Amino acid sequence: MARVIWKGAITFGLVHVPIVLHSATRVTRLDFDWIDKRDNSPVGYQRINKRTGKAIEAEHIVKGYEYEKGDYVFLSDDDFKRANTAATQSIDVLSFVQGSEVPLYYFDTPYYLAPDKRGDKGYVLFREVLRKSGLLALASVVLHSKQYLAAMFPLDDVLMLVTMRYADEIRDVAELDIPHGKDSAPNAREMQMASRLLEDMTLPWDPEQYRDEYRDDLLATIEEKIASGRTHSLEEAEEAPRRKSGKVIDLMSMLQRSIEERGGASKGGGSNGKKTGASARKAPGTAAKKRAPAKKASTAAKKASSGGTRRKTA
Repeated sequence: MARVIWKGAITFGLVHVPIVLHSATRVTRLDFDWIDKRDNSPVGYQRINKRTGKAIEAEHIVKGYEYEKGDYVFLSDDDFKRANTAATQSIDVLSFVQGSEVPLYYFDTPYYLAPDKRGDKGYVLFREVLRKSGLLALASVVLHSKQYLAAMFPLDDVLMLVTMRYADEIRDVAELDIPHGKDSAPNAREMQMASRLLEDMTLPWDPEQYRDEYRDDLLATIEEKIASGRTHSLEEAEEAPRRKSGKVIDLMSMLQRSIEERGGASKGGGSNGKKTGASARKAPGTAAKKRAPAKKASTAAKKASSGGTRRKTA
């Protein structure tokens, strides 16, 4: 059963259609973990305080908007929820347009819409009136704390919603050095040959014939290594190395304090413990460290067929 990403309603005019949102895509890329080849231990990410260099817990991190260089406004989860409560609960139809009028590069991520409780009749009505008209419904929706322009249209018996890019997200082609004019125009013979090539390569649309060959080649290499026994078993990372690292840090701190108490600290070394422009530094954007547990051996095919997203990718 596909996981529900979002619940709300389609609203157009006074019509209110309860719906749920499902992802229409799945991840098929091969995901790779980082491994320390010296001892087959998993390697993870960290949230690092850029001033202290120490890892911090997620509970101490807030989202900050830099309104001027070095000056931030902090926003909490409640601030995001209060921004526009109504907008986060509905897909508001703005207008209807001919699909042929919308350039392909405006379209982004597809989703499936399914009726929620007591939404069947309105769902079918909206789907069929769109089908009959041949139009796209342009709507506004908030997903994951971001407002999107979106297009809705029927695909067989399901309504699809595809998030779109705003006009200001499309770069102006004037920024590019594009050849034009008579000097760069192809001659008649070149056009004739190119047209013939296009005609020879023209086929009916069949998405099944196109594959990620790079992924297939990598998967074949993985299967070959498994078959030949060139595999490695990960051990549960022991806590001893972490405790040892902690002792080193504590020892350095104690040595520094001892030197300072004896009045022998060098004038140019060490930290005075004062805050030095912390507000001028951006909040870290690195991902969280998490010690990965040991994995059971599995075939590459099973691993590749998983739709889950993991921390690190190729």
